[in-house]
Amino acid sequence: MMNAKVFQSDAPLDERRVIIRRHEGDVEMVELPWGLRPLDGGPRAVNVVRSEGRTFPTNRCLVPASEFCHRSRGKNFKFSLANGDWFYFAGIWRQASNGWPEAYAILTIEANADIAPYHDRQMVVLTRDQRMDWLDGLLPEDEILRPLPASTFRVKPLSNASFQPRLVV
Repeated sequence: MMNAKVFQSDAPLDERRVIIRRHEGDVEMVELPWGLRPLDGGPRAVNVVRSEGRTFPTNRCLVPASEFCHRSRGKNFKFSLANGDWFYFAGIWRQASNGWPEAYAILTIEANADIAPYHDRQMVVLTRDQRMDWLDGLLPEDEILRPLPASTFRVKPLSNASFQPRLVV
């Protein structure tokens, strides 16, 4: 039985997390470890993948989330949608191979105006109305893998004691 978890950006890379994907024609929710085997065969997992100039015709997934955290200039911040809604990170998954388990990674883009003061990159955030466009490939990558408009995110400072970053966005 699957224990659904909200995406927590400070969890260990290999922690199993819920993703939503198309697999053999069906939409399914599965738990997979976060971190793909590098294409060069290296031993270190790749948790984020730069999306610019690339296409992802297959193995797309969605990672449900309500917030993410980032450390900038020694301070910790939490980002969530200003309207309080859930969202999805755009991701890709790969089948198990060569001793590496089936796993996923999250795509990145240039930061939107709300995140740019803290970092120049961000994970691709899709709103609920964009989720099937990504999952089913209904829009070209350059139309959907883009920053959301300014004032989309609410930024909240966190105390250093309450946050131990393990994810660099």
